[in-house]
Amino acid sequence: MSARGLFITVEGGEGVGKSTNIAFLEAQLRDRGVDLLVTREPGGTRLGEELRRLLLAVGEEALDPMAELLMMFAARAQHISTRIEPALAAGRWVLCDRFTDATYAYQCGGRGLDRRAVGTLEDLVQGPLRPDYTLLLDAPASTGMARARNRGELDRFELEELGFFERVRTTYLEMAESSSGRYHVIDASQPLEAVQQQLLKICIELTACWGVRHPQP
Repeated sequence: MSARGLFITVEGGEGVGKSTNIAFLEAQLRDRGVDLLVTREPGGTRLGEELRRLLLAVGEEALDPMAELLMMFAARAQHISTRIEPALAAGRWVLCDRFTDATYAYQCGGRGLDRRAVGTLEDLVQGPLRPDYTLLLDAPASTGMARARNRGELDRFELEELGFFERVRTTYLEMAESSSGRYHVIDASQPLEAVQQQLLKICIELTACWGVRHPQP
């Protein structure tokens, strides 16, 4: 039986460069011989992507924060059972664009929901599953939102006021401080080349520690 795979999550607020840097991480890990599943939340499955579409859509009806939270965990339950757990059990690594830390940051920090409600759902849906390693791409909320606006049309979350994203960032940084063994915080306000140099170093360290060797030239 294969050894269980490594579960890596990438977290951060809007405009921190997650998509670009996840693509970079994927390329570096695959080059080092990692059998990798790249996925995202909410999403990752047909049901998850449908829920993602509803969660991000700008509509006339306001979405109740608790309904938003339950939709996030419905997508997560499907994602874990059909993609994440099977991949990890088969010895594959999983690289996930956001996971439950984003729920604490956005729904608790941003929306003000009780952390105990999220903790209850986390235990119910995930059981013992938690990320092994989390990369937090961090930048001031004003910097991230300026970048997000430059990308084009904003989704329902991106239309929130700046204070919402400042609370999201504060919550992420608090989690990083309290879970320092799992978190690695990267200053995403730096030029892309500097960010990716840090990511490259992390890829080398992870593959060395977890027994994946770089192919010989």
